[in-house]
Amino acid sequence: MQKIEKVVLAYSGGLDTSIILKWIKNNYDCEVVTMTADLGQGEEMDGIDTKALSTGAVKAYVEDMREEFVRDYVFPMFRANALYEGRYLLGTAIARPLISKRMVEIAEMEGAQAVAHGATGKGNDQVRFELATMALNPRLVTIAPWREWELKSRTDLINFAQENDIPVPVSRTKPWSIDANLLHTSFEGGELEDPWNAPGPDCYRNITPPEKCPDEPEEISIDFEAGDPIAINSTKYSPAALLAKLNELGGRHGIGRVDMVENRFVGMKSRGVYETPGGTILAAAHRDLEGLCMDREMMHLRDSLIPKYAEMVYYGYWFSPEREALQAMIDKSQEKVTGTVRVKLYKGNCVPLGRKSPFSLYNPELATFEEDYVYDQADAEGFIKLVGLRLKGRMQQSKWGGKDSEDTCE
Repeated sequence: MQKIEKVVLAYSGGLDTSIILKWIKNNYDCEVVTMTADLGQGEEMDGIDTKALSTGAVKAYVEDMREEFVRDYVFPMFRANALYEGRYLLGTAIARPLISKRMVEIAEMEGAQAVAHGATGKGNDQVRFELATMALNPRLVTIAPWREWELKSRTDLINFAQENDIPVPVSRTKPWSIDANLLHTSFEGGELEDPWNAPGPDCYRNITPPEKCPDEPEEISIDFEAGDPIAINSTKYSPAALLAKLNELGGRHGIGRVDMVENRFVGMKSRGVYETPGGTILAAAHRDLEGLCMDREMMHLRDSLIPKYAEMVYYGYWFSPEREALQAMIDKSQEKVTGTVRVKLYKGNCVPLGRKSPFSLYNPELATFEEDYVYDQADAEGFIKLVGLRLKGRMQQSKWGGKDSEDTCE
């Protein structure tokens, strides 16, 4: 077996990875290089390199990847309108392939033989990290301490941290597992492990509870180009800045909080609370604009593939040939999804009010209920007869055994 002399660890500075850093160093007798991706965690990034070095890392990479994250991962996924099980906007799942890609790049630069992550043996992230690593550099070994060590619970980890003087942002009174980036914040564990329990008042970060939201609605407009948002209220933003601005607006009005029980890839059900304010606004506005300027059959075909696309992201197949092929089709479908959507933000709701596009397929002369000169309503009779032929045929087959077909087709 190849001797492991250096490991690159995906390091968040939280409970798991703080302990993992020291555990790998001691148990593998090797150097540990940490890689922390700044995806918009905010204050969590403060002093994280110093913390990694003080815990035993030989080098600590801190990478600002916010623009790449939103531009190359979040926006392509939103062009697909991806929702896992109809509700989850995949905030954690979509971050993992980018983190893995940079971790592999650093491992190659540093001459490391292995990468490591802090995902548990019960979760989805272990699959996501390892499938991405396999796709990008199958020669790298993956170390997954949760599948190796004797620590069996978050309580064990808290005890280990206290015994080894490792400061961690977790306590027995706030024992959630939290993942945060520009797209979302997720909460798991603690009181949430009982699906009957309501989330506690401290289980909020970016979203104002609806009962505390402003009593006056706020109206904004979002400009899109080829399926991607480019401006808010006619002011252009970079991808990361645009999502951050929508997070601020949506959070203030209580938009984008989901409490759900989902099906993990490994086969169990899990309860999580997700805050996705900006993403929720984007999803609603993008979907609304598609209704104006996307061909019907193209939309229906794409919609039929949304569950499959969302599964690919959730299961960790971002770097798979099938996801890349599907992305090409989705991007083709978005070429004319350009225009502006006006939405109202109010107490947890995001309501589209109006939409316009230079590529609009909406013809008011065809759609009007008033008198028009472009549509002969009598033509609909023949159309209905043709599309209904198979329904008549089915009844003939079941009721009359196909006999007297000439009479019954009249």
